[in-house]
Amino acid sequence: MQNPPDPREAEWTILNLLKWATGYFTSHGIDSPRATAEILLATLLNLKRIDLYLRYDQPLLKSELSEFKSLIKRRVNREPVAYIIGKKEFWSLDLEVNPDVLIPRPDTETLVEAALSCLGPVDAPLDSAGQVLELGTGSGAIVLALASERPAYRFVATDISLKALDIARRNARRHQLSSVVSFVAGNWLDPFSPNESVFDMIVSNPPYIPSDDIAGLQPEVKRFEPLLALDGRSDGLHAIRQIIISAQPLLKPQGVLLLEIGFNQKETVIQMIQHCGHYHSFQIIKDYAGHDRVVVMHKIG
Repeated sequence: MQNPPDPREAEWTILNLLKWATGYFTSHGIDSPRATAEILLATLLNLKRIDLYLRYDQPLLKSELSEFKSLIKRRVNREPVAYIIGKKEFWSLDLEVNPDVLIPRPDTETLVEAALSCLGPVDAPLDSAGQVLELGTGSGAIVLALASERPAYRFVATDISLKALDIARRNARRHQLSSVVSFVAGNWLDPFSPNESVFDMIVSNPPYIPSDDIAGLQPEVKRFEPLLALDGRSDGLHAIRQIIISAQPLLKPQGVLLLEIGFNQKETVIQMIQHCGHYHSFQIIKDYAGHDRVVVMHKIG
């Protein structure tokens, strides 16, 4: 890569470094080049992004320039910014992430909003046994967002990946939510007895990308994010189908199941729900881009 100016030169300031990095990212086709440069440099210097402009004329040390160059190389290699800096904000929660977990997407906040709506107002009377289950928690983004808004409930989250569960537990501790969220290792609903209807809500963002579509994803996704959290098998609906069929026995009467789905999977998922016969009053909710994103269904009971 092209080397930045000599660090001993007075021109090598925060502002000039941002200008250089922005141009370099632009020439390599990196999305949001200015914002990317700001995030990486602010993280390196342990500053807020606004502070970069308050200290725009501050020169950098040679060691800082060298480290920043290594961060730039990683991004040009298409490693996601969230993995480079080791964190991602979701629902105003600062979450640790690494390649063992999927990076939380803004679209998934639609799932959180829908779940909170089903749980009712934060000050609504609540049965002391109110419980919510998240399947495939990854970084813990969804369950921790819900727990932060409805701490009167008790939450359980599962994942088949022990490494993912370690990250989720650390994120729970970071946000003082360990007392209301429990984490369980296991594949989807396998850790639970189907003879006990104990959950008011089950929620999940399962893998829903067809296997053949993985190769066509952006390099940031297909090369760095965990395949286990992306690959929905041949039709993209393997996990969704499994959850729709298996979740019903664990839900209380009138319990609710919410799933994130692919933008083009609405009709097939509706057919699944109707064929299953365990749910009524199902609803499809669009994300802020106007895409079908969340399916909500209530257990018949």
